[in-house]
Amino acid sequence: MAALFRRVMDTLYLACVLVGCTALVAISAVIPYAVFTRYVLNSAASWPEPLAVLLTILLTFIGAAAGYRLNLHMSLSYFANQLPEPWRKRLDVLVQLLMALIAIFMVIWGERLVVVTWDNTIADFPFLSVGVTYLPIPVGGFCLLLFVIERLFLGVPPDPISHSDAASFD
Repeated sequence: MAALFRRVMDTLYLACVLVGCTALVAISAVIPYAVFTRYVLNSAASWPEPLAVLLTILLTFIGAAAGYRLNLHMSLSYFANQLPEPWRKRLDVLVQLLMALIAIFMVIWGERLVVVTWDNTIADFPFLSVGVTYLPIPVGGFCLLLFVIERLFLGVPPDPISHSDAASFD
């Protein structure tokens, strides 16, 4: 059962990485296009900046969940590392429980934000609901919550990307 859960979490992690990387690549294409139209063509396009903001929201909430899974986030661990091992483990559990609370907050209040703004549209993208643009908040919170649960019960997972056969160039 644990192996199946770990495989599901690996798949979710890879999906989060794919979404985050795609958003980052798209941002890297959209911003130069905006600069090109503004300074070379002297006719600034109106859509690149709001699209970059929407992609940044996607990158932030979905990509952050993936980063958290493998401890790729910033952390202050100096004082925790000075504690005896039993206290360090207790502190880690406390940190995971606090992260779970943050994730639950993101799911509940993010979902409410999506519902409240669902009927609004963005001026530059009238076909796009504002609620859709806020979907990364509850989705990222849900992914984060699953990753916290995984860490509490199975520990910090190995990186499924670096341990794949495709990653070796020998």
